[in-house]
Amino acid sequence: MTPTRRRKPRPSMRPERTEVLRLADGRELWVRPVQPADAAPIAGAFELLGEEEVRSRYLHPVKALSEDYLRQLVAPAPGEGFAICAAEPLPPGEALVGAVARLTRDPGGDSAEFAILVSHFVSGQGLGQLLMLRLFEWARAHGIRRIWGDVLDENTAMIALAQSLGFERHASPDDPGLVRVSLALDTPAKRRR
Repeated sequence: MTPTRRRKPRPSMRPERTEVLRLADGRELWVRPVQPADAAPIAGAFELLGEEEVRSRYLHPVKALSEDYLRQLVAPAPGEGFAICAAEPLPPGEALVGAVARLTRDPGGDSAEFAILVSHFVSGQGLGQLLMLRLFEWARAHGIRRIWGDVLDENTAMIALAQSLGFERHASPDDPGLVRVSLALDTPAKRRR
């Protein structure tokens, strides 16, 4: 008899998978879907953010995250939204969350709004791109053909990330301080080199 070799199981390529990410500085994070137990750690991490980080994400000053907002973020309606985070390698509810990205499907449509926040504790390590690519995976798997988001015109880091991924930039007719970035998902996303 010849011995049979067991193949290593292939990692799931589902958007809902958990990935282990080692940052350049040696820290390890889990990139995983947000769980209901993450509400308190996300609220706690929010308090550690600087005013400009908050304004860049929410487009205006926000003092605290409401319970309703947190509930919607950590438990999006199935098929209508998706949220992913980069967190310490601990169980949900115990892990400090350093970055969050989410998609929310437009009512009755095949487009979705994205939002992303990467805290200064883990910024500059490629997390924004990784989280956005995971949002693209989920969107494609759920029939979303276009992703869009509103960004402060002065948020050059987010605009650069969006453009590196193939988003188009459009002026906002309602607010000269905002730009809308959008990406048609008919074509594969670009990857930064």
